[in-house]
Amino acid sequence: LREVELKHGRVSMLAILGHIATASGMRWDAAYDAAGHTFKEVPAGLAAFSKIGGPGLQWIILTVGVLEIGFYECKDDVAADYEARMDKMGWTDAKKRSKKNIEINNGRAAMMGILGLMVHEQINNDPYVLNAILGAPVRFNELYGA
Repeated sequence: LREVELKHGRVSMLAILGHIATASGMRWDAAYDAAGHTFKEVPAGLAAFSKIGGPGLQWIILTVGVLEIGFYECKDDVAADYEARMDKMGWTDAKKRSKKNIEINNGRAAMMGILGLMVHEQINNDPYVLNAILGAPVRFNELYGA
């Protein structure tokens, strides 16, 4: 179970980064389908699912599945490389445990963070509610009519 928690934590840390990047307006200037729809047309957060449609969602699920299968095939090699790199840096067992616990705790925080962003986005389309409270509101998906 620890392996699953670690993986979900890593994905959540990337999700937080992606949410912040897309909410700030960062997008690839490229088409994501044969019809010529661009990433710049896709809103941030959960609203993106309404724009990409069924085939886009199927593509995402297929891609994640392929990545899962690929990682499953090489996870022992990745773990061995991870340990070898820590040994190469001269880390003691105590330091290794500390760094692993830090990563797990950061992953747990990111899981709660992305959940909070998704919940606040659904409640009032303001996932960055703290910014609004502090007087610096984020115009979330304003350009997309969401």
